[in-house]
Amino acid sequence: MKWLNTIFHKIGTQKGLFYLFLGVLILPNVFLFFTESMPILAKLVNIILPLGVYWFVFSLIKKPGKSFWALFLFVFFGAFQIVLLYLFGEAIIAVDMFLNLINTNPNEAFELLNNLWPGMVFVIIVYVPSLILAIQSIRKKETLSTSFLKKQRKWALSCTSAGIALLIATYTTLQPQYKYEAKVDLFPVNVCYNAVLAVERKMQVDNYYTTSEDFQFHATTQRNPEEKEVYIFVIGETGRALNWSLYGYDKPTNPCLEQIDNLLVFPDAITESNTTHKSVPLLLSAASAQNYSAVYKQKSIVTAFKEAGFETLYCSNHRGNNSYIDFYAAEADETIYLKSGLPPTANVYDLELEKKVKERLAKGYNKLFIVLHSYGSHFNYLERYPNSDAFFHPDNETRATPKNKESLHNAYDNTIRYTDMFLARLIDTLSKEDVSSALLYTSDHGEDIFDDKRNLFLHASPVPSYYQLHVPFLIWMSNEYKEQNNSIFEMIKQNQKQPISTNLNTFHTLLSIGGINTPFLESDYSLATELYNVTTRYYLNDHCKPKTLDQIGLKKLDFEMFDKMSIHYNKSSN
Repeated sequence: MKWLNTIFHKIGTQKGLFYLFLGVLILPNVFLFFTESMPILAKLVNIILPLGVYWFVFSLIKKPGKSFWALFLFVFFGAFQIVLLYLFGEAIIAVDMFLNLINTNPNEAFELLNNLWPGMVFVIIVYVPSLILAIQSIRKKETLSTSFLKKQRKWALSCTSAGIALLIATYTTLQPQYKYEAKVDLFPVNVCYNAVLAVERKMQVDNYYTTSEDFQFHATTQRNPEEKEVYIFVIGETGRALNWSLYGYDKPTNPCLEQIDNLLVFPDAITESNTTHKSVPLLLSAASAQNYSAVYKQKSIVTAFKEAGFETLYCSNHRGNNSYIDFYAAEADETIYLKSGLPPTANVYDLELEKKVKERLAKGYNKLFIVLHSYGSHFNYLERYPNSDAFFHPDNETRATPKNKESLHNAYDNTIRYTDMFLARLIDTLSKEDVSSALLYTSDHGEDIFDDKRNLFLHASPVPSYYQLHVPFLIWMSNEYKEQNNSIFEMIKQNQKQPISTNLNTFHTLLSIGGINTPFLESDYSLATELYNVTTRYYLNDHCKPKTLDQIGLKKLDFEMFDKMSIHYNKSSN
């Protein structure tokens, strides 16, 4: 064991700590070398240039512990990056990751962290002792000699110069096959850039009431003002189309909806975002991936219906988090958060939303528009349905590992079956009103559940997958609505097989179904008009830029699933 004592002794010296801290700082860059899809030249830049800069900083101070703590922000980013790589397998810390830290409620955060423990353990083992050793380095009387630092400075400058030379080479030789940008590709420059963007975006969110204060849709109704109408828009959470038997799934996850008349199912529906905090505002507004800036200055579809003479209700099974979703919800005449006032760990099932609908209908109405934001299939799946409604077994494993795939899939399928019952009961409730009514359901995004050899799990990854993009999209209309607006029903039916972008088409389709006129209604985006036009579908990337499906990092396995599920995309670009 003498050799082990020798190693510990050397590490404990200021020289040993100098090299140890350098290794810890450059560790995420080494991991990214193996995980990121970029040319080898770019990968070398991402190690050599940051190493040179860190090295130079360390060569300026006689106690390496001071340097390490001076670079604490980059230490934190490094630890965060490694955990992210454990979770998603690739990609740097995104803007959405920073925003998720703010917007995720404590219970959701706990559910996630509970399944990140291997990555967290690794980070704790590497980074916590390093920070403690850095404190010890500062307290030591021993310092690094001037000659040692001068020598290290020369090496650092040489390394930095080599990194700069390689950086220039990436910009000059990789074009146009690979567009390298330091603010996007170079860690930790890219993370710092994303952190700044996250702050800017949060400021834009906080200023929403000011920027949208004077906005109006100038909406009016085409229908008889005295005619009773009810429209419900249900926003699902983490529901992917693949696990719906309505979409060909071989397990009976939609026994109720399969028995319902006047239900139109859209097989080729893609979301424009794999995060709730972006997808839901897009669903509720005229904004889209191509026009995302509209969220900063326009109000939601709730206001459009209000201006047209509708009473409005927004009922959510989520907790408020001071986001656009909350701002849009507040536009309604009545806003209900089912978990308001309950403990952070309180669990409420989505059928409570249906009870609130019944209560509202019982109060009386003339024209009524309701938005329901369900909790759907958000992980932890086991908590999204009562034990009595568990149909698929075993479903009791909550630890997110590939070996628990069967149980996780069963639990997830139970959430879909519960959603099926929830939607069917809503439709039954509307049917009993004997008025012109309609319901539209879609989910904000899908989910990875260890579906292929990549072993991906959850959603909101910087690079999405097929499983996060393909979502259910359903429209139901009452017999009374069909009788009065048969042309709309037939037009929607005609467009049923068309490719759609849920975040682009939902707003305009709902306005058309509700018979609402507004200058913001674009008929070529509405599935309820003969003018519906199939356009190129876009995904809203982390920097809120619209990208086509072939530009967002999808893998061969994803395109194979697109083909299997008959999802349209630009095959020539794949």
